[in-house]
Amino acid sequence: MKTTVATIDFGTSKIVTLVAENSGSQRCDIVAAGISRYDGYLEEGWNNPEGLDEAIRRSLADAESQCGTKIKEINVGVPGAFTRVYATKATVSLSGTDPRVTSRDVRAAFSQAAEKLEDIPGVVIHSSPAWFMVDSSKKTLEPVGMKGREMTAFISFVVGDRGFIDDVTTRMAEMGIQVAGFFSTTAGEAMLYLDEQARDHTSVLIDMGYLNTEIIGVEGDAVIYHKVLPAGGGDIAVALADELDISLSAAEEIKRKFVYGIDSGDDKYEVPAADGEKPAVFTREQVKPVICKAVDEIAEQIKDAIDNDFGGLGNWSHVLMTGGGLSFNRGGKEYLGGRLGRAVEDIPRRTTKLNSHSFSSSLGLMDLIIDTIEQQKAPGGGVGSKVAGFFKSLLGG
Repeated sequence: MKTTVATIDFGTSKIVTLVAENSGSQRCDIVAAGISRYDGYLEEGWNNPEGLDEAIRRSLADAESQCGTKIKEINVGVPGAFTRVYATKATVSLSGTDPRVTSRDVRAAFSQAAEKLEDIPGVVIHSSPAWFMVDSSKKTLEPVGMKGREMTAFISFVVGDRGFIDDVTTRMAEMGIQVAGFFSTTAGEAMLYLDEQARDHTSVLIDMGYLNTEIIGVEGDAVIYHKVLPAGGGDIAVALADELDISLSAAEEIKRKFVYGIDSGDDKYEVPAADGEKPAVFTREQVKPVICKAVDEIAEQIKDAIDNDFGGLGNWSHVLMTGGGLSFNRGGKEYLGGRLGRAVEDIPRRTTKLNSHSFSSSLGLMDLIIDTIEQQKAPGGGVGSKVAGFFKSLLGG
């Protein structure tokens, strides 16, 4: 039986509506992608709330025209800027003459951990385990059946901002669309692009967008650290526009063409005439210090967050990068890696469709939702049955 799923992802510069079909033969086939540029948001909220409805309609209409179906129900991704991550431990005593972990014990650990969030404002939109440990055994994601006296669980919760949830629910209702659920875009993206081996060693995904940069620390099947920096690719363009006295759109063009780490010396960046202004040509020597200074400032914040705030990475940990802020530039990840003092890797391709860095969060969101649907349909798929497979990537096969 074929199931159609629609998602909407609010990025910092565009809204993406995806429509996918899920069936026995095709686990996730993306049949439409509606894209609408808009003014995005900052930590305080929407930059242009009055124009948001129209931007949403454009994204929806674009997707509907591609799939030939009217969207009446949608799953909404809550952006990282409107979420908080809380990771906490819970300990459960095992009972019986031959005490072994049961699915009831796992549920009890989740309930105990959730109690610690009672006074935290917001709505829990995601929960997942980083690991379980029975007595002093090794960490595992499949504790059911293990023998011991005590089980400790490290569990992560993603809490969504109620203001965002209420606002989007109201806007969708006024458009005749029902919200099927709210999901963590951050968690979906991290689980899609950080494979099991990387997560076992605790790793980080950096998503540098246009207005902000997300730093996502992952262990096991959980996001255990999350920080949003109010800086991204847009800051690089603004620095260029100010220093060279050019329009922001012209600065964007230069930023996109810039190659890091290669000093040919004869690179030229042409700015065509516009709005009565004369055309201009800038050399690499004029552009490079401005761009590198802006990236260095963002890199310094990222490094401080990873090394000092998170501090959870070891020698075997991985650092991956995505997002449109820097990933498109040749040499970008290598330049950032030099500033961080760590190798920075590109994210793996998980699908032949929309495999651009610009769609990483949208694909992660769809992956998470399809996976959740499949888990709900699976017989005996309750908490604790196969915890390790709960976020298995679908788009990658």
